Amino acid sequence: MSELLDQLNEPQREAAECVDGPVMIIAGAGSGKTRTLTYRIAHLMELGVDPFHILALTFTNKAANEMKERIIKLVGDEGRNLWMGTFHSIFARVLRAEATKLGYTSSFTIYDTDDSKSAIKQVVKQLNLDPKVYKPTTVLSRISMAKSNLMGPKDYQENPEVYQTDIDSKRPAIGMIYQMYDQRLHNSNAMDFDDLLFNMNILLRDFPDVLLKYQQRFQYIMVDEYQDTNYAQYLIVKKLAARNQNICVVGDDAQSIYAFRGANIQNIFNFKRDYPTMQLFKLEQNYRSTKNIVNAANSIISRNRDQIQKELWSDNGEGNRIKLVRAVDEKEEGMRVADAIQNYRLGEDADWRDFAVLYRQNSLSRSIEDALRKMNIPYRIYQGLSFYGRREVKDVLAYMRVAINPHDDESLVRIINYPTRGIGQTTMDKIRVAAADNDVSIWTVLENLADFGLPLQSGAVQKIGEFVYMMKRFGAEVPTKDAFALAKEIVVASGIVKALREEDDPESAERIDNIDELLNGVQEFCEEEEAEYSENSEKSDKPFRTLDEFLQQVLLYTSEDKDKDKDADKVSLMTIHAAKGLEFPYVFVVGMEEQIFPSFLAMSRPELEEERRLFYVAVTRAEKQVTLSYAQTRFNNGQRMGGEMSRFVEEIDPQYIETPSQRRSMPEPGTLPRAFFNAGKPVQNTQNIRSTQNIQKPRTAPIPNNPAQIGAIMPGMRVSHEKFGIGKVLGVEGSDASRKATVFFEGVGQKQLMLKFAKLTIVE
Repeated sequence: MSELLDQLNEPQREAAECVDGPVMIIAGAGSGKTRTLTYRIAHLMELGVDPFHILALTFTNKAANEMKERIIKLVGDEGRNLWMGTFHSIFARVLRAEATKLGYTSSFTIYDTDDSKSAIKQVVKQLNLDPKVYKPTTVLSRISMAKSNLMGPKDYQENPEVYQTDIDSKRPAIGMIYQMYDQRLHNSNAMDFDDLLFNMNILLRDFPDVLLKYQQRFQYIMVDEYQDTNYAQYLIVKKLAARNQNICVVGDDAQSIYAFRGANIQNIFNFKRDYPTMQLFKLEQNYRSTKNIVNAANSIISRNRDQIQKELWSDNGEGNRIKLVRAVDEKEEGMRVADAIQNYRLGEDADWRDFAVLYRQNSLSRSIEDALRKMNIPYRIYQGLSFYGRREVKDVLAYMRVAINPHDDESLVRIINYPTRGIGQTTMDKIRVAAADNDVSIWTVLENLADFGLPLQSGAVQKIGEFVYMMKRFGAEVPTKDAFALAKEIVVASGIVKALREEDDPESAERIDNIDELLNGVQEFCEEEEAEYSENSEKSDKPFRTLDEFLQQVLLYTSEDKDKDKDADKVSLMTIHAAKGLEFPYVFVVGMEEQIFPSFLAMSRPELEEERRLFYVAVTRAEKQVTLSYAQTRFNNGQRMGGEMSRFVEEIDPQYIETPSQRRSMPEPGTLPRAFFNAGKPVQNTQNIRSTQNIQKPRTAPIPNNPAQIGAIMPGMRVSHEKFGIGKVLGVEGSDASRKATVFFEGVGQKQLMLKFAKLTIVE
């Protein structure tokens, strides 16, 4: 018997000791899930399992880092060698090692949401579509859902159900946008977050030797928050575990709240179907909350039909019953919440950080913020703009990204004329058109201005040359300088700090401080003792850590991983979705009204049950006290509307709530009219979408035309272009590498193409 496991309760110990074969651990809220998973990994190592053969997947870097630190305390420095991290960070690491198989280089850039939206905005502009109809957020959400279901651009365009949904939403061109966006990513040697999962699936599907390699490497696989996995994540894990079957998933179906971003609760429900010999363990003792809160939560979730049965219990004190606050309007609701926070703080000797105000939708925070400000109560909006999302930080990161991958169009456009260096919008528009027409990156045009023959002013050409030289110099120094030295050089040489000092803006000093803080982060990274293992299980022999290694880490941070305000003594305001995984002594849930919570979009049973799980998550965040509030009237779209108390309040067993209202009869779930339209709904998991046959095949690197082929293109010929289709050559000029063709494409118009980049095929 392991003495290490003596620190666990009996169910936790049983789960941690069972290390062979498929295991599912259903961990209720506050039941010590992280502790159990940590000790299970430490126990595996105690049994002699090489940490290099253990893969642990989480949903946040914060969770992975906390677990790793605990494991190191239990087993020593060997714990550093675990493959532990988020799905995206682990698979990015694998994809960098295998990048050439998919037509990328190992220095590919990872686009964040802002980068992706910017790229989509450019595609919409290129296609002359209405930007008000094809909003980047809407289009990206649609593309993201398709990728999560392993549907590539071609499959998307050929799926009649998906196309009909786009037509119904008056956005029939989303498929074309998806195709061109995907091409831009490839031209920029870039992947977005969804590609890290999409391409990992392609890698494991199309390269059996690679699949076998990682099956042999990852002999023990653990997945945290399994109820939040989407189809792409599910399939990757299933393939990796197929050989050894040593897979342990940890989660709680009662906390599955992310269907809107692709999470599929059926993954946890179907685990026994996938692994018939699986062993099930339930962690039901809640260490966080009082008995009243736990019992109230049980009464809430018991209403759901689809669930894995369990009964949370607590050894903590009875505690106070849940309080219910009824306000005349949102202004009074805000004042009563602020007043209660003030009273609790004084009466219970609490800190401001002990309080959280949760809401179903962000707009509800306004009246709460107004009230807190009037009473001088400090607060913060949790998961607001993260440190790495600030303008000046993104500017510096963009310079770093271009130094490593100059074909990263989004980063390049961001910095080419910042600080201002005489490369204006007109010049960039000409360069963009040339890049788009020739289906190459902007950097390719910048490097070969003479070949493209663009009508640019000599001053602009000189400035472009200076910029290209500077970025090439940075790029050449990436492998030869440590990350901090090069980052500092980039900040100085780029002129960003100098430009900020010259701005007549009171916020400039804070922006400069943020750049200094970024450099501090790079320096800390360089000074860390831990170094990543290479793919050959040997530590890097470099005497320093490089800038590309820093970017690999920082670009995969989740929003809560670098929150400078997280330890401040302030009341936390956040959506309930953002609160998952957190806990506070005192929790206020505002806006408990029908049409708000549950949302008016959630009137059929599956959606209503997810809303109820969301309410369960809200209540179980609290340690000592839960307060629910609702307003009898509230402004909505400029009009004051009457409100009705949420059915969820009425579903709480009356013995656990302080002022239970008179109950009213509610229709059964599924009998209410469905206030939902398919256009706004994510792509469904249809059989077509889920079929692995529909995964887009990886592009192989195109074979460039040789001089003989370039010379074969003549006026009058019919040619084919990958993006523009069939066209007729109207004229040819230049010679050898600078040869250009003017081609008219049906439905597209006339284009002037550099033949060495155009990849034209002669149509017989």
